[in-house]
Amino acid sequence: MVYVVTGAAGFIGANLVKGLNAQGITDILAVDDLTQGNKFRNLVDCKITDYLDKDEFLARIKAGAYRRAVKAILHQGACSDTTASDGRYVMDTNYAYSCALLDFCAAEMIPLIYASSAATYGALTGFREQADCEGPLNVYGYSKLLFDQRVRRLPPGGPQVVGLRYFNVYGDREQHKGRMASVAYHFFNQYRAEGHVRLFEGSGGYGNGEQRRDFVSVEDVVKVNLHFLQNGGRSGIFNCGTGAAQSFNDMAVATVNGCRVAAGEPALTLVDLQKKGVIRYIPFPGDLKGKYQSYTQADLTALRAAGYAAPFLTVEQGVTRYCQQLLVKT
Repeated sequence: MVYVVTGAAGFIGANLVKGLNAQGITDILAVDDLTQGNKFRNLVDCKITDYLDKDEFLARIKAGAYRRAVKAILHQGACSDTTASDGRYVMDTNYAYSCALLDFCAAEMIPLIYASSAATYGALTGFREQADCEGPLNVYGYSKLLFDQRVRRLPPGGPQVVGLRYFNVYGDREQHKGRMASVAYHFFNQYRAEGHVRLFEGSGGYGNGEQRRDFVSVEDVVKVNLHFLQNGGRSGIFNCGTGAAQSFNDMAVATVNGCRVAAGEPALTLVDLQKKGVIRYIPFPGDLKGKYQSYTQADLTALRAAGYAAPFLTVEQGVTRYCQQLLVKT
């Protein structure tokens, strides 16, 4: 029997495969769409049993090819572009695909742990896993919310189904994501190439670079996934963030100082970096107005109640480690 990881060549999916490998699990069926071929690099150092294209995998499960052959599905495959305008594609990839896997897991009575998103909350605050906090600003967020709603309607007595609402995830193996990569990744490359980083000017009532997000390391995201995989009695939808919002300025300072310290240079304060022109501000994009979350912070009440007690890395801790990983690869 195998563990299935969808989106396995992607950012979080590949880190999950590595996380399973670290626990001695190598019976893994990696599922993805390698139309973007450079994603293969994320799997080069991973141990898997087999690889299947997403469409081939769906065809096989619908044909009954994997009956009593799967231990669990860790479903990370999705269109994660929050600015995507092709709603038909987004709904097919994020909603219909997920529904097919849910039906399979229900029939087989096997766990499904899947990627939801903090985009389900939109501009609303509270960030609790309940309807009055949910109001997505784009079709990506809506596709995730619609599947969460289907999961909420599941009758009791079925298999474990866990939806994890990822907040702003950063970390290793995201290099293929282009403009959708984390701000830590973009700040790192900007600083290395140009000696400065660019942040948005103030918006939504926040000052320059002071918009705040719950930035969570992919290392912690993997730990949360594996917690639920190892504790099969827990089902539900749970936030997956640190529970502490930090500013984009914090992220920029941590990234720049991560590079500076590695080069033997002293760390600098935000004010010093602003004065030196290392941190600069650019106009807020017009096309993001009304579609941008200026503040997010995960409410971890449900996650903690589900037994996840481990601390989360702060931006300063996680980004420093991430910069070290990036420096090794460049």
